Amino acid sequence: MTTSRTTGAISRRATLAGAGGLGLALATGRLGATAQETCPAASPVVTPTTAGQMATINGADLYYEDRGDAASSPVLLLHGGLGNTEWWANLSPALVDAGYRVVVMDSRGHGRSTWGDAPITIDQMASDTLDLLDYIGIPKTHLVGWSDGASIGLELAINHPARLNRAVIYGGNFTPDGVHELTPTPQLLPFERIAADYQRLSPEPARFEELVGTLATLYETAPNYTEAQLQGITTPVLVLDGAEEEFIKPEHTARLAELIPGAELVIMPGTGHFAPFAQPTEFNRIVLAFLAGGATATPTP
Repeated sequence: MTTSRTTGAISRRATLAGAGGLGLALATGRLGATAQETCPAASPVVTPTTAGQMATINGADLYYEDRGDAASSPVLLLHGGLGNTEWWANLSPALVDAGYRVVVMDSRGHGRSTWGDAPITIDQMASDTLDLLDYIGIPKTHLVGWSDGASIGLELAINHPARLNRAVIYGGNFTPDGVHELTPTPQLLPFERIAADYQRLSPEPARFEELVGTLATLYETAPNYTEAQLQGITTPVLVLDGAEEEFIKPEHTARLAELIPGAELVIMPGTGHFAPFAQPTEFNRIVLAFLAGGATATPTP
């Protein structure tokens, strides 16, 4: 691992989190007044109307919500690092309105889920995801993965393709060197918001900086999928991202789509890593179109 790769992996989330207690340099703080007026990312998250449930999976108590008609086609939504189920407050109701059954979950150590005794790794979170689906009784599902959720989605597509129908890989990288130094934009969530959400939701609120450090270490080596693994994916995949991506190299996103057989590539203009907040209407339209098997948009050349 080169120094630049390690620094990029750490800065991707450590800067976002503003983990000053870990001695990592910060490039962003509270959003400015103008950005708060125009960027939905700075707006309060809609409180979910469906009561969540807890399931003990692999030694951790995982929080999840199961929405919509249980007989409908399921869609699993996986949030990014330091996130939680509330990050899907815009997409989830749109999917339910479109007739899908929607399952959202907090990864171990995130949101309302406990840490458990197992380490927080991509493999472990993928295992947790599959075991939660088994617990709920869902043998096969669509998947929308955002950032770390995209990494989990790739893991399932590579090693458990029978569990997936279609997969949206949003804001994801497949190797550590797919990230670049943070490019600040007004759409970045401020540190205060992320830390406050963690402390509001977590059963272990004092572990926020520990989670940041754990993820920073994880990103030094993961995800790390080979080109051969990606070329073996048989699940229909949409690789989705924003043109102003704050963390992921655009050429890396394009390469990901090239490697996955038959994958679609859609790049949204005027947004980046937080399009579900910043451009929810267009983000939802693209996802819904792909899941339905229709045209998402003109694919990026």
